[in-house]
Amino acid sequence: MKKSIIKTIGIAVLGIAVLIGTTGFKSDFFAIAKQLEIFTTLFKELNMNYVDETNPADLMDTAIKAMLEDLDPYTNYWNEQDVEAARMNTAGEYQGIGAAVRIREDRFTIIETYKDFPADKAGLKPGDEIIQIDGIAVKDFKEDAGKLLNGAPNSQITLTYLRQGKTQSTTLTRGTVALKAVPHYQLLEDKTGYIVLSRFNENASNETIKALKDLESQGATKIILDLRGNPGGLLSEAILVSNIFLDKGQLITSTKSVIEKYNKEYFTPNEPINTKIPLTVLVNGRSASASEIVAGAIQDLDRGVVVGARSFGKGLVQRPKELAYGTQLKLTISRYYTPSGRCIQALDYRDRDTKGNAVRTRTEDYNEFKTKNGRSVFDGGGILPDVTLKTSEYSAITNALLASNALFDFATTYYYSHKLENPESFRFSDADYNEFKEHLNKTGFSYQTRTEMELDKAMITAKNEGFEEETIQNYKEITLEIEAAKKEELDAKKPELVSLLTDEIIKRYFYQEGLYKYYVKHNPEILEARAILNNQQRYKSILK
Repeated sequence: MKKSIIKTIGIAVLGIAVLIGTTGFKSDFFAIAKQLEIFTTLFKELNMNYVDETNPADLMDTAIKAMLEDLDPYTNYWNEQDVEAARMNTAGEYQGIGAAVRIREDRFTIIETYKDFPADKAGLKPGDEIIQIDGIAVKDFKEDAGKLLNGAPNSQITLTYLRQGKTQSTTLTRGTVALKAVPHYQLLEDKTGYIVLSRFNENASNETIKALKDLESQGATKIILDLRGNPGGLLSEAILVSNIFLDKGQLITSTKSVIEKYNKEYFTPNEPINTKIPLTVLVNGRSASASEIVAGAIQDLDRGVVVGARSFGKGLVQRPKELAYGTQLKLTISRYYTPSGRCIQALDYRDRDTKGNAVRTRTEDYNEFKTKNGRSVFDGGGILPDVTLKTSEYSAITNALLASNALFDFATTYYYSHKLENPESFRFSDADYNEFKEHLNKTGFSYQTRTEMELDKAMITAKNEGFEEETIQNYKEITLEIEAAKKEELDAKKPELVSLLTDEIIKRYFYQEGLYKYYVKHNPEILEARAILNNQQRYKSILK
């Protein structure tokens, strides 16, 4: 009830601040002032007269967050710690332990340790669940426990953690953790240069240029730019990375908003590094935002071949707005469009279903656009590659397994029960896959399909209309058929699941470096990209 009240009153204050700060007197000033006064007096009366003691800061935090839930998930309120975390992410380095962590409810799990950084040197492993930080129980810490891991360089921190059911502890020394935009690049035996671009921080274009020049000096005559899993980052760096392969003065993206000052066009500002070298760009369902700007520009201008699976579909642009006391509002200000004019945003947050979830653009509603050479491309659902592969796709069951961390948890179990000598020789066998399916049975993994959701709605309607007795038997039969089909789905989607499981397992033993070494020998997307680059007739025919 309290959240509902605060959500209602909260819609006034932050919405007003945003309107005043970005559009001036766009709306009737009296209406804005009226709502602001209502909120102010209500908030004051609530805190002064409520039957129990209130915490004004907590109430305001609830109001802000509840209000922003009605918008898109990228419009967020950042406290001082969030602002610092964002700065570290774009700056490329921070002071901490050198590990990626996942925080869900009161569980604080290490998902990756970076080679030779403090967490790795202290022996921490993915899957370790941190339960205490310097004697403070994570589950009892009311604020962001993650900030306890960061601190002054060379300062010590003691962690207590659970590993395979056993409690252990370690003390490590914090250090400077460098987040490379290009964590790996290498020249392959067929003179193909392979570059992994994992994030668009402020070093992204410089690191990519350095990698490309080094590869060219080694004899590279073709390039694979791997943007898979890249969540995006700085728009300015997306422009500069595109500029590496595209002439000066090319339109890369444009942004459009109801606020005129945010309507802009972004062109490549510099002379390119190489506009002739054959290029393939790899994307998948986790390639988003700035990654899609680069892939979309390369595709629309027919500069290279995009390979993999449909990208995430984030066509919204955010900008931080300074608020009081060192806080910020990360605000969606516009939508971006590729050179051909398409917006690749997949979810429409203005159109929601009965559960309040944003509606995905249907394929039949996609609009057709043309590339520079006249090829057809479409909006509304991310970047669809020129060449798609099943191993890159994320089906419903795959997304459910990722969301439940079932793949991650199995890789943790696998790590402590198997030995691996080197990444190149690893194969996830049929026996391993059967072991994975048995793991799902033991852990009780389940998920609900869209069909099941619709059936549940139909049953509720049937009950309300008095048809329950007539429909219940048919409902049970259909449900049993769906359950059987879902079990078969594990085998039908085996290629994409094996690919993801292989990635997760390789990283456990050999870090990201080992995964890339495995990739260039065995990864289907890289093998396909190399095949395209090594067949110039096919390469050119795709781009015509």
